[in-house]
Amino acid sequence: MSDPDRLEVFRAQARSWLAANVPNESAPSEGQPSREFVLRWQQRQYTDGWAGLTWPKEYGGRELSAIEQIIWFEEYAAARAPSTHDASFVGVNHAGPTLIACGTEAQKAFHLPKILRGEVLWCQGFSEPGSGSDLASLRTSGRVVGEEMIVTGQKIWSSYADIADYQELLIRTDPASTRHRGLSWVICPMNAPGITVRPIRTMAGPPKFSEVFYDEVRLPLGNVVGGLNNGWRTAMSTLGFERGTASLALQIRLVYKVEELIRRCKDPALAAQLADLRAQAAALRAMTYRFALSQGRGAPGSEGSIIRLYFAELTQRVTEAAIDVYGIAAPEVLQDHGWGFEYLDGFSETIAGGTAEIQRNIIGERVLGLPRGAG
Repeated sequence: MSDPDRLEVFRAQARSWLAANVPNESAPSEGQPSREFVLRWQQRQYTDGWAGLTWPKEYGGRELSAIEQIIWFEEYAAARAPSTHDASFVGVNHAGPTLIACGTEAQKAFHLPKILRGEVLWCQGFSEPGSGSDLASLRTSGRVVGEEMIVTGQKIWSSYADIADYQELLIRTDPASTRHRGLSWVICPMNAPGITVRPIRTMAGPPKFSEVFYDEVRLPLGNVVGGLNNGWRTAMSTLGFERGTASLALQIRLVYKVEELIRRCKDPALAAQLADLRAQAAALRAMTYRFALSQGRGAPGSEGSIIRLYFAELTQRVTEAAIDVYGIAAPEVLQDHGWGFEYLDGFSETIAGGTAEIQRNIIGERVLGLPRGAG
């Protein structure tokens, strides 16, 4: 069978499976019902071989190509399957890939199958009050005592921390260090004694974010990923995935949403705006595919910041246009996880994973080779 024929067979199989398995009910917006829905959907995908398409076979994946991953996401978007930006996002899209790239064999063997099988959820513990975009200034500490570290401090904007089992936690383990040096990337069980989680309700509605407090939390040194005091390098792998291939499904889905708006629009005055958005979405699609197909199995490079920035700003333009197309009081806007929610939630897109300003700095310095900015 030729390669094009094989890919068409794969596409047909994906389309058929999605048609038969996409849940009819909407995903609950928060709490334990949300957790159960997300894990159940992940389990269904894993059982039938549609989870971890590019992950190594020894950890439950299929080791397929980036082209097949793209085809799956295209069909996933067309089938209006549940959003991939749910409570499974961190584990599947950057904690898991970070472990593949930087973890020990014991860490990979224990955690990766659990992520793919839909047994656990992960959250991220990077940002702190005063240390968001300037991540290197973080102050949460891990005091090394024997074979343990004792963690004290606070994290904020940790998505789905209230229902997660594990956290990818970045802390300072060398008390004499400054900035990027002396940090460690640690696997933190969220049921460890001394952890307190307080959900944060935003203007979008459901409390997707939380602040997390650590009061003398004891973690084994075996939970360090990438080496003690080498956490900045590991974190850059995580952020590479977050800014690059992690949002591949969301980027493809946004392209389909623009087409949905064009089909729905009855106002000729909005036609030019939607035509411009279609062109921008086509550019996003081209950049996304080129980037995904150029990556190996390691962490994506700094070029991912170009796509991350473009996607974030385009998301805001598309959701704003949707309000104009449907009208502020339309059911499609007001319903749970409707366009109204996406419009409000979209304001966080140019903040999460590094602000738009940070992304522009990365593009200028690491991609274009421009001089480093002042400060």
